[in-house]
Amino acid sequence: MPAAQALDAATRRSLALLLAGALIPLAGCTSGDGGGPSSEGGGSGASRDVPHLDREQIASGGSMHWAIDSLPPTLNAFQPTADATTERVTGATLPSVFTLDSAARPQLNTDYVESAEITTREPRQTVVYKLNPKARWSSGRSIGVADFKAQWKALSGKHKSFRAARNAGYDRIGKVTRGENAHEVKVVFRKSYADWKSLFTPLYPKTVMGRADDFKHAARTSLPVSAGPFRVKKIHRGDTSVALVRNGKWWGDEAKLKRIMLRVVPRNERKEALRRGELDLAEVDVATVRSIVRAHKGGEEDAKSRKREDHPRKSTEELRKQAQRDGHLRHVALRHAFEPAYTQLALNGASGPLADERVRRAVARAIDREGIAKRALRGTGLPVKSLGSHLRMIDQDGYADNSDALGKQDVESAQSLLAEAGWKDGGARSGSTGGADAKKGEHGKKDNDKNEGRKQSEDARDRKGDGNDEGKNAQHGNSQDRAGAAAPAAAPVSAQDADRIAGQPLVLSPATTGQSASLKTQAALARLSTAEESGSESEIREAWAALDEATDARADAAELRLLSDSGAKVQRMKAGKPLTLRFVLPSGPGSESIKDTGARIAKELTRIGVRTRMKHVPAEDYFAKHIASGDYDLAIYSWPGTAYPATDARPIFAKPAAAADGSLLVEQNYTRVGTNQIDQLFEQASTELDDGARNDLIKRADARIWAAAGSVPLYQRPQLVAAGDKVANAGAFGFQTPRYQDIGFEK
Repeated sequence: MPAAQALDAATRRSLALLLAGALIPLAGCTSGDGGGPSSEGGGSGASRDVPHLDREQIASGGSMHWAIDSLPPTLNAFQPTADATTERVTGATLPSVFTLDSAARPQLNTDYVESAEITTREPRQTVVYKLNPKARWSSGRSIGVADFKAQWKALSGKHKSFRAARNAGYDRIGKVTRGENAHEVKVVFRKSYADWKSLFTPLYPKTVMGRADDFKHAARTSLPVSAGPFRVKKIHRGDTSVALVRNGKWWGDEAKLKRIMLRVVPRNERKEALRRGELDLAEVDVATVRSIVRAHKGGEEDAKSRKREDHPRKSTEELRKQAQRDGHLRHVALRHAFEPAYTQLALNGASGPLADERVRRAVARAIDREGIAKRALRGTGLPVKSLGSHLRMIDQDGYADNSDALGKQDVESAQSLLAEAGWKDGGARSGSTGGADAKKGEHGKKDNDKNEGRKQSEDARDRKGDGNDEGKNAQHGNSQDRAGAAAPAAAPVSAQDADRIAGQPLVLSPATTGQSASLKTQAALARLSTAEESGSESEIREAWAALDEATDARADAAELRLLSDSGAKVQRMKAGKPLTLRFVLPSGPGSESIKDTGARIAKELTRIGVRTRMKHVPAEDYFAKHIASGDYDLAIYSWPGTAYPATDARPIFAKPAAAADGSLLVEQNYTRVGTNQIDQLFEQASTELDDGARNDLIKRADARIWAAAGSVPLYQRPQLVAAGDKVANAGAFGFQTPRYQDIGFEK
């Protein structure tokens, strides 16, 4: 297996999205105040969900407790270890020349800059920044050209001792000088740079950027000098929190809040923290969402509606008490929007069958992206839309669906592509032919999906409080793990493969295997419920381990079920070898949905004669040991969106190049699929200063990425935020940059 690579900041962000459990489809989501997402910023009407109040309607003072996933490893946003918390802190404490609106359009931040314009395009692009004369660092020094110049030099890439995480854009600057006065900065580029508005955000003082040692250490654990509505008072390592307080030397609108406490609260503990009133704002998981919805509906009605057989160890009275405890969540509202991030199927084109573009295109055409998006987004309150672009999100300015370059789901054309690539139909099952099979798989899909939609809930963890049909179905022999009402056809697999899937003893019946998995899940849920009531950490850990084992059993049962599906074709062969793809997925808490999506994709691939060999690996090893190293054929993971795709998306889709030592330089292109044309279009877009022409180049690049079929966007992910019902100007921000001085509590 190739050696694991070090993960860059963008990849760590993708890993954080995965480990946060953000890929879980959410059910029963509503806004607590009855309001829906804002309609501004795009076609979905879900670009953001932030309750807006004018400043005079917001109380002055108070502390907001805001949940974060981890303490910031550094406060220098340009170091490789910077993370989402780093971004949160710097957004409130440091200058941003441009912010983003909900459509990801850059907006001049007049608290710091009165104007920023391209004054000359030829022979060299020149940008002049006219600074706000009031803008100054907390040390008392005015923000000026020395700060811009120091940041350019530190991030230019010329001085390797700085070890900056990125230098895009800064490497194109030729010089930074003073303009006509002390409040003007002139930046002259050596090479035109379209995304110049991304530069100098955040802006650090020269005391951080001036020397390599300062770059590494001056802003690692503190920000002695700041220039925002808040300043960092202290990072509390003991209680894992970051205290931001009003900056008394801030010249703009005074921050409404006296303090923002960024508290590390694991996702699976946020429901309890919200119930106790310890959090005002938090991104939440499916269990928390459902508890909040249940609390809003009313505990008494909910307790009566749930069936005791779903909770064999809890009486109706105990359920009623639980609902009463949830009642404290009635003061919490749910905010929902599309997050600027998307989930994709990655196809590793480095070697094996997927090195052939025809095979990749066949796999991509076999997938029902609309169906996957519908399943992932159901119950979120968001419109069901599959994502049609790799480079822009649905509500983003300039978004266009370019998926026609690949083509819509088409089983017959996928089969033709495989045949063209030399992968022949290995035979037909009795009573069917390849063509009939394909049509059956395509036209019978709705019926199959209808059965599939009735199966047990994706999130085993949350079912503990919501009821499910697993135990009942298992007890009555009516498990949805059956392939259908009639006896399932024999799976087109060997006994050895079936043994691998089902474990021991050797059982070829999907219904029996599914029933066993359902019973395991029911027992694990009951065990977890008892453990949480006892409060024993060791018992809780053991219960979670049992639930993980049951979840894997469900995934294995699903794999066996899909292989016996009546729409499946016999596996395709080439030179005596079967067409089998390694499908690597993460395991552990929060991975249930990704496994469900993987099983659905695997099922669809059987209809074109492609088999998958599922491998579930620990989530913490998923990227470094499998995705980055290329140890997979198929995988599912997420990428954050960007307002500057010409710059930020280029390394994700750049054609891999050979290094001097013979290794392959892939940057962030973990699918190893790229073309010279894609690289050229990105290069042209990055230098094109005309917005319309640049958008056209980005669309063309996206179309070529679709055609190469290295990655298939499935859906833009939901962003679910729990907020106190008095919280104003904060919620599910989407692309929008928070205006921290306006965040507070309604009077």
